[in-house]
Formats: sequence, structure tokens, C-alpha cells
Amino acid sequence: MKIICIGRNYLEHAKEMGKPITKDPIFFLKPDSSLIAKRQPFYFPNFSKNIHYEVELVYKIKKVGKSIDPVFSKDYYDKVGLGIDFTARDLQEKCKLNGHPWEIAKSFDQSALVSEDFLEVKSLKDLNFSLLKNGETVQKSNANQMIFSIDEIISYVSNFMTLKIGDLIFTGTPSGVGSVKIGDKLEGFINNESIFSLNIK
Repeated sequence: MKIICIGRNYLEHAKEMGKPITKDPIFFLKPDSSLIAKRQPFYFPNFSKNIHYEVELVYKIKKVGKSIDPVFSKDYYDKVGLGIDFTARDLQEKCKLNGHPWEIAKSFDQSALVSEDFLEVKSLKDLNFSLLKNGETVQKSNANQMIFSIDEIISYVSNFMTLKIGDLIFTGTPSGVGSVKIGDKLEGFINNESIFSLNIK
């Protein structure tokens, strides 16, 4: 099972990070060991002092595919969940400064939360999602705000690697990314329905 993550897929997030929009999707991978176990908290790692949350819509691949035409991408998923891509921002900045790959900042254990519940995919204009930190909304957007749609993402990624049943695609985060500290509580919503709740310890 692969965890495929898309970067810079919301215009306002790209702006807040000071990064340009790219012609094609940017993607990277997380290992399955990055998944937070069901109903477990996120334990703040001792190797970073600046962990950031990034809430994202997550699609689950339901059949094997390679070199998929965008027209047929919709046949490869039918449900959507919500997740968090955790980033050790201090490690990432150090890697970027030195011109090194930054998997160390994105792919560590517990760096990916995926909701237990996945909902049927309906009209994108009706797919709103948000993240609350300690009861305050810090991120919110709609699936139709993505620069690259899930159909475009599936087609593009499948040109380089075979998609398999159970693969997860994190589709990028909107603006409002920020840090967490021990004692914080994160809660994610799709269309006002609570999808996950996570404590930071």
C-alpha cells in the first residue's frame, strides 16, 4: 500500500508558502509505517521542535491501474476521507537549505492520519472540509478549489507508477497551515460531519 501525497495543490497555500504553481502535480510518498493507528494520539517526536498540520482530502484507490486516461480516472475511486499530513518543518527547511531530499521531514512514523470513515464521492462543489484546532477553525476549503483535480492526479501519477487497491492519495492542503504542541486537539470535518478527532501528546 502506497501513500501518495500531492504538494501545492491549492493556490492560497502556495502563496502562504511563497512557492509558484507548477505545470504538473508535485507528488511524494509516505511509507505505511507513517500511518497513525486507529484511535491513537499523535506523539510529538523528539527530533523536531516545529511540527505542522496539513488537512487534506484523501481518496482510496479501488482497482489496479497504469497509464490511466483522465476520462477513466473516476473508475478508480468512489469514496473520500480526510487526513493530516504532518510535517517536521524545521527538518524540512534544513533539508531544503542543503539541497537534500526531505523525506525525513514528511515520512517519519505517525506523520499521516487517515480517517476511519470514508464517504461516497458526490459533486465536488458539495465537498467542503475543514480542520479545527482546540475548537477554532484553522483550515477550510472545498474540493473544487484544487488546482489539479483527483482525476488529473490519478492520471498523472499512474504514468509513473502502478496504482493498486488500497493506495491512498492525499490531495494537498489549503491555506491555514500551522504548528501543533502537546495538549492540542485537532478535529476534521467533511460537510459539517466530524470525521476524525486527534490529540497531540
